[in-house]
Amino acid sequence: MTYVVTENCIQCKYTDCVDVCPVDCFHEGPNFLVIDPEECIDCTLCVAECPAEAIFAEDDVPDDQRAYIRLNAELAKVWPVIVERKDPPPDADDWKGKPDKLKLLQR
Repeated sequence: MTYVVTENCIQCKYTDCVDVCPVDCFHEGPNFLVIDPEECIDCTLCVAECPAEAIFAEDDVPDDQRAYIRLNAELAKVWPVIVERKDPPPDADDWKGKPDKLKLLQR
């Protein structure tokens, strides 16, 4: 089982999760992070670090977020690996918990 970054990360893009990942499986896009399912070792460390509560075990991804399983795998192939924490966008807290953000995803 792998872990999946879901919709709540869009526009928030906190990178606290990156600091604790022992295998550097996070990839960074313009306004979203994804987890490479081929690299994830299911350690669970990232889940507790995500201020947006956007990371789920694949089996626990909410039904309305299941498309993010495929999206993480797809984007991890094209986005660069991120290995160090960065400051979140200045308005990250304003976006936390907002619904229907998929349309805002920048590829």
